[in-house]
Amino acid sequence: MLVDSRRALLVSGSLLAGAVVLGVLVALPATRPAVQAVDDAVWDLAGDVRNDPTTAVAVALSWLGSGAVNWPLRVAAMALLAWRRHWLRLAAFALAVLTSELLIGPVKAAYGRDRPPGSLIETSAAAFPSGHAIAGAVTAVGLVLVLARPGASRWRWEVRAVAFAAFMALSRVYLRAHWFSDTVAGALLGAGLALGWPALLMALRSRIGSPAPPTP
Repeated sequence: MLVDSRRALLVSGSLLAGAVVLGVLVALPATRPAVQAVDDAVWDLAGDVRNDPTTAVAVALSWLGSGAVNWPLRVAAMALLAWRRHWLRLAAFALAVLTSELLIGPVKAAYGRDRPPGSLIETSAAAFPSGHAIAGAVTAVGLVLVLARPGASRWRWEVRAVAFAAFMALSRVYLRAHWFSDTVAGALLGAGLALGWPALLMALRSRIGSPAPPTP
């Protein structure tokens, strides 16, 4: 599943720490205006480049990141892993999905951040963090980690998964459904969970399965 669980834990911790730092910057009155200034600039830019073909692509990407697509993929992947008896991979992916879904609602409610004005699609709940970005990153990155074998081929699929998650998250900004910082925090959180759970379970298995040191 992973070649180096320690390095994966380090990368996962960095991603999750980035999400936490951004969350603190959004929450603190002293730093919130600076974050909002960046968000406003990106919001203005999205309006300046808006056109019908790009909007259609953004709507399609947003739909690909929705529960209507994510959940069938997740269920199918879990069923495949169970059929192959890859229990560690199944547990890692299931825990990534579970923890991400459990976090979305409470964190959104805690921040209560308003959505950007003029959304081009229907939205619900608060803005921060982006549930689409979290779910998209968990599904895209998680599926590659638990289904693809380590090597050059998986590395290419990981790049594609990250690119998809990034473009899908940006589509939500373009559609004025989220602020830029909402999607960055969501993508960091989702990718951190998708990578962190397999790394943690592999590290625990290695630790438990290692022989006890000889008694002097």
